[in-house]
Amino acid sequence: MSRNRISVAALVALVLPLAVLQPVHAALTYPTRIISLSPSATEDLFAIGAGKHVVAVDSLSNFPANAPITKLDAFTPNVEAIAKYKPDLVILQSSATKAASVKSALEALKIKVFYEVTPNDIAGAYAEIAALGKLTGRTTQAQKVISVMKSAIKVAIAKGHRSVALPIFHEVDSTLYSATSKTFIGRVYADFNTTNIADAADTADSYGYPQLSNEYLIKANPAAIFLGDEQTPAQVAARPGWKSIKAVSKKHVVVLPNDIPSRWGPRLVNFYQFVSSTLVAIK
Repeated sequence: MSRNRISVAALVALVLPLAVLQPVHAALTYPTRIISLSPSATEDLFAIGAGKHVVAVDSLSNFPANAPITKLDAFTPNVEAIAKYKPDLVILQSSATKAASVKSALEALKIKVFYEVTPNDIAGAYAEIAALGKLTGRTTQAQKVISVMKSAIKVAIAKGHRSVALPIFHEVDSTLYSATSKTFIGRVYADFNTTNIADAADTADSYGYPQLSNEYLIKANPAAIFLGDEQTPAQVAARPGWKSIKAVSKKHVVVLPNDIPSRWGPRLVNFYQFVSSTLVAIK
């Protein structure tokens, strides 16, 4: 044997220790039986292509139409009812009743929990989509959804942006609860350079949802009113003194599409587009 050659046995002796030293990476596994107890998260999951692994959603997750809606309650989650679906991932809203104890109980059953905290702004909404993408092995799809959303929202804002601030009122319910600019909903309106008349009453509610008085609202005289409840423009116009409000007299009282204002998933685009088209119509 030539002195320049090395035997097979010698080669193995050299290589084997190196192979042993190399870290062995276990194949990543992603959830295949997901339960979503958040309408927004449900929309996120289907948008990023993880819908086929969603086995159950809560009673309020009514979009998309093919979501497997059940009687599961997002506000008061029942551990036994959830466990019956044999999930390997549960999306749990942190604001749910006894959410922390529900999370602990599920994890004790070896069920992974994504603890969803309601975002304060659109950056938080994007972060949730990205997190769910990573969790389900759909990082690329999640980033594509975010990119499409950003582009569409940018166009909507540019189209409806006011050169001069426009006073607006967002009605949460008929008892005149509203949403200030520090809430998720309020920040959407703020992006269009509007003046939220509820902001002046911000100190009345630490969460950003103050209740306004009839007299205050009439004096504030908003140029646009967005109804997030089941009221109609006709019902609003019939309220005592409201016919003098500019939004009412000019017929700029609009009913927001169902669900969209309260969800921070991909349909945020629709919310921005709706607000944009409403503001464009106001001269």
